[in-house]
Amino acid sequence: MANRIESAGISAQVSDSTAQTGLPSLPMRAGDLSVADLIDLYMAHYAGRDSTRVQRLRWWSAQVGTVRLQELSDDHVHAAIEALATQSSRYYAGKDADGRAIHRAKKKPLAPATLNRYAASLASVVTWAIKKRIAPRGYVHPVRTIERRPENNEKLRFLSAAESEALLQACRSSSWPKLYVLVLMALTTGARKGELLGLTWGDIDLPERVAYVGRTKNGQPRVLPLLPTVVEELERFEAGAASLVFPSRRNPKTAYSFEPLFHAALKAAHIKAVTFHTLRHTCASSLAKSDATLLEIADVLGHRQLAMTKRYAHLTTGHKARLVNRVLGDVR
Repeated sequence: MANRIESAGISAQVSDSTAQTGLPSLPMRAGDLSVADLIDLYMAHYAGRDSTRVQRLRWWSAQVGTVRLQELSDDHVHAAIEALATQSSRYYAGKDADGRAIHRAKKKPLAPATLNRYAASLASVVTWAIKKRIAPRGYVHPVRTIERRPENNEKLRFLSAAESEALLQACRSSSWPKLYVLVLMALTTGARKGELLGLTWGDIDLPERVAYVGRTKNGQPRVLPLLPTVVEELERFEAGAASLVFPSRRNPKTAYSFEPLFHAALKAAHIKAVTFHTLRHTCASSLAKSDATLLEIADVLGHRQLAMTKRYAHLTTGHKARLVNRVLGDVR
């Protein structure tokens, strides 16, 4: 990556703090920098834990990587997103004999939410370049004028109480003994898959019934409250502080590839159209239907922006109705 940047003929102006970190230096007002090199710089300094961002930015590098930053326009972004919209979505189908992930195409195209996330990933890179003074002075953000595609949040999938019970029962019968507690934690904490799989035993305080996610997808620390049933299950498997809670059997330093067993449990429970992320939505919807406010739901899920939580707003009508009646019920 450094060679690519140097070959672009860019003189880097580096602060002492940047030099001490060992990270790649940041060029100033580098309009000639290619988008691919900019993405490399961004990822080298990226402190979040969104594992999907790498894949999306790799896609952007393939689409507009050779374009110079100063020449990147909303036309480039629009054309790329329009082309992406014609592609089919894919799903994880396990691993091959060499341990490589297998993804198969679905019949339906990519969802509007997915397209919006692709646009947002490039927008983050450009915003970062502007804040770090990498972009030229007066640079016009090329993603800001790209219209977000409407997302149908009312069709957000979450498990019913009966489905949750059936899934947990199926997980108890799994050949992997930790599938039950993994799914139970997802349903009761709303944590993301990556957050749960990244937990070590040093992150879990069983007496206090909490788990500490040191850095979430948004780059922020978070505390997960653990229900007594979760604590009881975890106590069966407790290991050394540095050990992963859900390690691979072959390589304890990597997380267990549980997806095939999870899909088998879904099939045994006769549940369709569900991914592991659905468990996060299920936790949020359960909170919403139990009168939790959107701010409280955002706190549990670790949302930095309340806009992300508004997809559950239609489930909080009971709470809002009681609030209006309590405050304004005497108005005549």
